This record gives sequence, structure tokens and C-alpha cells, in this order.
Amino acid sequence: MKKLWAPWRIKYIQSKQKGCLFCRVKKSKDDSKNYIIKRSKFSFSILNIYPYNNGHIMIVPYRHVKDLNDLKKSELSDLMDLLKTTKKDIDKILKPQGYNIGLNIGKAAGAGIANHIHIHVVPRWTGDTNVMPVISDTKVISQSLDELYKKLKK
Repeated sequence: MKKLWAPWRIKYIQSKQKGCLFCRVKKSKDDSKNYIIKRSKFSFSILNIYPYNNGHIMIVPYRHVKDLNDLKKSELSDLMDLLKTTKKDIDKILKPQGYNIGLNIGKAAGAGIANHIHIHVVPRWTGDTNVMPVISDTKVISQSLDELYKKLKK
């Protein structure tokens, strides 16, 4: 059995908070505690605290909807504008060579938060799939969330 020591996850595992994570953090006044990078009129960007890769950010509408068709045109436009701004900021700070950008709509599609739609923005670099995932089925994230958050907030 493969094991990865990840003591920071115990807080998440033991969390008894009910309801939608995105709805909770959008109401918070402490953006830095929640890693909210930017807020726009209808949406916000937030670091994924369990990232697929360094710089993994999610773009989230304020309104709790589960499908693109449920968004108003103004909300969808705002979401796409924040996506463009986020990509531009990541380009400037992290200089990735590519991206995976997408939505997981519904639990069957892999949505961890299935009832509040959000866009995943995952920067990629040539060679970021190295020996660790191949041999040990483990992904190494090379930068702390706090360090990345500070850079993205500038």
C-alpha cells in the first residue's frame, strides 16, 4: 500500500461544516484565510487547496447553480472575464507552457462540489509529469499555497 504523509488534510477530514464550501467562503470577510484571489461583480477566483498542479485556481460564480444553463448572461460573461484575468495573472507570475481549463458538471463527471459550478484552471509545464506520478503514483506540488497566494495578490 502506498502512503503519503499529508497532515494538513485532517482538518478537512474532520470538518463538520454543512453546506456548500463556495457559499461559505464567498461570505467570509477574510479572503487571505480562504485563498480568494479576486472578486468581481458575479464571481470570484480561489486557490484550490488540494491542487492537481501548482497554481490550480477555481473560478466560481457567487450564485449557487449546478449547470451552465442556470447562469444568467451577465454571470456567464463575468465568469469568463475573470477566467481571462486569472489566466493572464498566472501567465505573468508562473509562466506556464500550457493549461488544462475546464468544468466537471455533475458527480459522474468528477465534480467534487457537484451543485455549485466552477471552472478549474490548471497551469501545465512540459515535463511536469515526472517520475513521481509514474513510479509512486504521487504528485509533487513545488510551491506552498501561502507563497503562491501572495504572488497572485500583488
